[in-house]
Amino acid sequence: MTPDELLAAFALPGQSLVNQRVAKKHLLENGAPTAADKKLIADGIEDLIWAAALRPGTVGIPAYEGAERQYLEIAVLTVVYRDTARTSRLRELIHRAIPYPVVLLGSDGLLSLAELRHAQNEAGKTVLDGELLAADPTPILARLALARQPTTDLAILYRSWCNLLRPLVRRAERLAEIEALRREAAKEPQIARRVELNLKIQKLSADDADEHR
Repeated sequence: MTPDELLAAFALPGQSLVNQRVAKKHLLENGAPTAADKKLIADGIEDLIWAAALRPGTVGIPAYEGAERQYLEIAVLTVVYRDTARTSRLRELIHRAIPYPVVLLGSDGLLSLAELRHAQNEAGKTVLDGELLAADPTPILARLALARQPTTDLAILYRSWCNLLRPLVRRAERLAEIEALRREAAKEPQIARRVELNLKIQKLSADDADEHR
């Protein structure tokens, strides 16, 4: 799925669409604390587009301002990675560089979200609050449309998308753990240890089946 195809699933109103290129300079100055990160950005990103700005004036949803966080805007970005890119690190750098909560649609087919809060020791700065969520959104594609989300304020809107994505992240992590255990079991010479690994695989597989019935 391309970033544009994924963007279409959100069914955003026309007045929210921006379609402006984001210069790598912005990421280099705001999201790359090390020389290695700067190189990742320079070498790994082919194109970064500010696709839409979800503000009270463009989507009719109030902003949120609280002691720990403020959601004045949600930025929807699309990114095209180069073939050799370390996409997981680049996702994090993009989310850190943008001062608004970001809906990031990647050419690797993943949707990523990360909540923000005020930095404790730097006035006017924001930091990621909790885990960065990234997963293939195909199973929830029909549920992503803006019209299907709560509209109390922009923070609740963003959290709604996070809540849709979070189970997919957990499942991807569980399946990765199952695959790792299978590889370990295939190479394990001790029968007792192999049985232990297979029991873990069965338990994780059963948990996954129960959660996705």
